[in-house]
Amino acid sequence: MTSRSGRAERGRRRRSIPVLLAALLAAGLAAPAAHADNRRLNSSVVANVYTIQHQAGCTTNIKINPKLQLAAQRHTDDVLNDRALDGDIGSDGSTVQARAATAGYSGVVAETVAINPALAISGIELLNQWYYNPAYLAIMRNCANAEIGVWSENNLDRTVVVAVYGQPT
Repeated sequence: MTSRSGRAERGRRRRSIPVLLAALLAAGLAAPAAHADNRRLNSSVVANVYTIQHQAGCTTNIKINPKLQLAAQRHTDDVLNDRALDGDIGSDGSTVQARAATAGYSGVVAETVAINPALAISGIELLNQWYYNPAYLAIMRNCANAEIGVWSENNLDRTVVVAVYGQPT
């Protein structure tokens, strides 16, 4: 025979489970997004641009430039965190040339930006966005663009990848 206090205790436990689950869910949603390690994706972008350049007849070997990478990182963070942005202009009105100069790069630059409405983007999805955009394809094929900086960031519903291409002076 079950006592009245035993039934009351089970009732309290049943009521507390949804409250506990709601609290755990709220804590998980309030937690900051984990930063993914996107080095592999970023490296694949460089490798794919190299391939596209060589298919276009370029003979130079594109090299990663830390200053261009910093410019790409700053714009990636800006686009990821400001939903009104969808391309090359920053939230402060900056252009890719201004961002590169702020990062310490003095050559001529160009930029490609990919925004994917998902937690991640594959290299194939990324290249499809850029390859079939005539302006972006021209940037990637430009043999004068001998330096590059790539950065990507993700959150739960958006991935942004920025590549900044440079022509060293």
